[in-house]
Amino acid sequence: MKVTRTTRTALFAVLGICFMTGLAFASVPLYRLFCQATGLNGTTNRGTAAPGGVHHAIRINFDANTSPKLPWRFTPEKEDETVDVGARDMAFFTATNRAAVPVTGTATYNVTPAQAGKYFTKIQCFCFTQQTLKPGETVRMPVIFFVDPKILDDPDTKDVETITLSYTFYPVDSDKPTS
Repeated sequence: MKVTRTTRTALFAVLGICFMTGLAFASVPLYRLFCQATGLNGTTNRGTAAPGGVHHAIRINFDANTSPKLPWRFTPEKEDETVDVGARDMAFFTATNRAAVPVTGTATYNVTPAQAGKYFTKIQCFCFTQQTLKPGETVRMPVIFFVDPKILDDPDTKDVETITLSYTFYPVDSDKPTS
């Protein structure tokens, strides 16, 4: 059986469409992996344990924001803290639901300066899960973190004296299924 030029072109078009569709679905997780590996856009790492302090202090600023569509008050308990590089530390944020109904939110985060993102490692964070608050409920949410001592050896971060950890909470659309 001879394959015509039209059939071959149609087959390549279908294969191209399948490839592009697969690439579209894979792009978000691939981008996330790329950002975590490189620290692009202040993406932080996840870890299980801190390596231990190296007696070099760095200042961490904490920033909290909410989407205008989320009726929460969200603030850090401390605006900044000085920590030892490599040492495990903990910071707390407070969220209050000001709505008359339960509201679920999820947090996104970033670190600035962006080149410090790959050295900022979170062990535990409220941003890893959705948070549901009852009407008027206030919760304290911890983040356990450390700054990797490798930051001291990177020429791109030699002038970094302050790192800002910033969170923004957004409402979760409860009508859509979670993936």
